[in-house]
Amino acid sequence: MTRDRTRAPRNHQARDTFKPERRRAGSRAASSQPGTPSVPENPTLNPCDDPRIAPHCERVRALVTPKRWAHILRVAQTADAIAEGNAFADDARHAARLAAILHDAARDMSDAELLRLTPARSDAEAHHPLSIHGRAARILAERWGVTDARVLRAIEGHTYGVPLGEPVGMAVYVADVSEPGRGVNDDIRELAKHDLQAAYKRAVESKVNYLRARGKHVHPTTLEVHHQIAAEPS
Repeated sequence: MTRDRTRAPRNHQARDTFKPERRRAGSRAASSQPGTPSVPENPTLNPCDDPRIAPHCERVRALVTPKRWAHILRVAQTADAIAEGNAFADDARHAARLAAILHDAARDMSDAELLRLTPARSDAEAHHPLSIHGRAARILAERWGVTDARVLRAIEGHTYGVPLGEPVGMAVYVADVSEPGRGVNDDIRELAKHDLQAAYKRAVESKVNYLRARGKHVHPTTLEVHHQIAAEPS
């Protein structure tokens, strides 16, 4: 697939030893689907107002399209609502917001950019480099100074899943698949606000069943998580 590789002026706050090409503001903003919210569900929470998160907001926003950025903000707000509903400690709630802001940092990179950041580990990844954007985003986060293991695992795990018992990763995973702009999985989002583990199990099972029904490849990590869920007592 051919992509628009036009360079935009670099934001000095987003500079890093790896310098992916930037998207020009508004380049794909008009492509939003009808009915998709262009602003976050709850505008009273802006995670980028937190001075600990704000620099990462600038870095990520410089790498993604406006439509993607709106999705990222909705994921952060949904993850925060899930964290609040499940009585996360303050540090875990902050970790969920930060991981949500960073989770799609590499989502709009080209295949070549993704593979430069992290080589494929299987034929499936080599044929579909977009599937490694979570791992690539984790590498960017590490280069930007993020050291919290919960945040890093959640960033990478938002594509394939995380083990049960990792609440930050589960919150980000569920928020990503159910944020209001997607228009699906409202039941999972509402369940997650009071029973995160049950919602996470439902989200993973739904993904695996969807892929299998269409004869699509299921990543080994997702299968591991799915098997763990299946073995868990009801």
